[in-house]
Parts: sequence; structure tokens; C-alpha cells
Amino acid sequence: MRPHRARKRFGQHFLVDPQVIDDIVGFLAVQRGDRVVEIGPGLGALTAPLLQRLDHLHVVEIDRDIIAHLQRRYPAGSLTIHAGDALLFDFADLASAARGCLRIVGNLPYNISTPLLFHLASFAGLICDMHFMLQREVVERMVAAPGSSAFGRLSVMLQYRFCMEALRHVPPEAFDPAPRVESTVVRLLPRPPEQLTARDEGLFAALVAAAFAQRRKMLRNSLDGLVEESQLAALGLASSCRAQELSVADFVRLANSLQP
Repeated sequence: MRPHRARKRFGQHFLVDPQVIDDIVGFLAVQRGDRVVEIGPGLGALTAPLLQRLDHLHVVEIDRDIIAHLQRRYPAGSLTIHAGDALLFDFADLASAARGCLRIVGNLPYNISTPLLFHLASFAGLICDMHFMLQREVVERMVAAPGSSAFGRLSVMLQYRFCMEALRHVPPEAFDPAPRVESTVVRLLPRPPEQLTARDEGLFAALVAAAFAQRRKMLRNSLDGLVEESQLAALGLASSCRAQELSVADFVRLANSLQP
């Protein structure tokens, strides 16, 4: 049987470095009864060591050839394969069946990493933790501090919902084929409900999106029609500042001030 070739349309770069694999499995420190979901298992670099430590593993995979490979290699009793697009997958179904929270891991395709992170954030209340391999630049944006050039919509929306930590950087040669970018393993821990203080999270998200839609504009222009200058002043925010100068807490305060 011919070896599987990585498909560009799925953004496939298979992890092959044994040390990196061991490190990720070590970061996870799974317990046998954990409900773990792997996104994009590929050829099983993480799948195999996880199955050695777990009673059962769930994987989400879109590539039919890889699905067939996994079905041949692993018994159905230890591995459940969910065929389909992770961007459309309802993780709530798995959490409901588990009667507990999910642990999610994956070497995420670079071409869908940002929308996938937003999709997963909507299930944060059902998740224990997440460990992902991502493009280094994406992780830098995720954990960026206010005022930095990397701080943006992704930073605000993920920092509102998660505590995040970059765990280790990974060079291109750890993959086959090697990507043209550096990678980073990141851990995301959902914040407890009492820290999620936005009264209307839809309004909060819309406000953040509008503020960063044209990030070079001053707030009085980027939020024109949504927020009055007097409302900014009442919160101690200068109308001449730009979105990246506000903290996550500032955006929450601003969104809450728009509530009747």
C-alpha cells in the first residue's frame, strides 16, 4: 500500500519528531478514564501514545484515506472516529455523553486554525483543557499583551475565555512535509464562569470585531455609530486611542456600559 501523501487542501503537516511527540503527551498527562478528543489525528503520531494511556480516544478527521488508515490500524473498541469537518463538529454531543468535560488536543491545520479556535471557544464551558500545535505567529497573537502589534481580535476573544500558555516552540523539521513557518504548542484552560463578566457576550464580540476591523483607526472612528465619545470618556478611555491599546477588561467594561 502506498504511503499517504500530505494534502495541501487539508493543510496537512504530519508530526514526526519523537521528542516533540513525547513532550506533548507529557504536557497532557492524561488519566486512563479521561474523555480526550484529538482533532486531525493524521497518521497517528499522537493517537498511538494516547491510546496506550487511555481507555478510549475520540478523533475528528476529514480525510477519508486517513480514516481508512486509522480503521485498519486501531480496533473500534478503543478508538471512535468522527468523520467530518472539525469546524462543523458539535463537541457538546461528546461532552453530554461523557457527563463531564472534554480534553481536546491536536496538531491543527494552519489554514483553519483561527476559525477553529473561535468555534471551540463556543464550547469552553464543556472543556477541561486544550493543547494544540499551532503556527507560532498565531500563538503570539493569542497571548499578546495590550499595546503590542500582535494584540488583536483573536487576543481579546480568547483571553476573555481562556488562560493560555505557550509551552514549547517546534521547528519546521519536526514535520513531514516541513512547513515554512515555526510552530508552538499552547495550552488553553477555560476561565471559571465568575470571571466571564460580559453581560451580553454577543454585544461584546461585536464591539471587539468592530474595533479591530480597521485597527489603525481611532476608537471614535472605528466605533462610530456604536459608542459615543462621552461614553468612552465616562470609562476613562480616550476617543483618540486605538483598539490595541485597550485591555480585555476595558472591552468588557465598554460592552457592559452599552447595556440598559
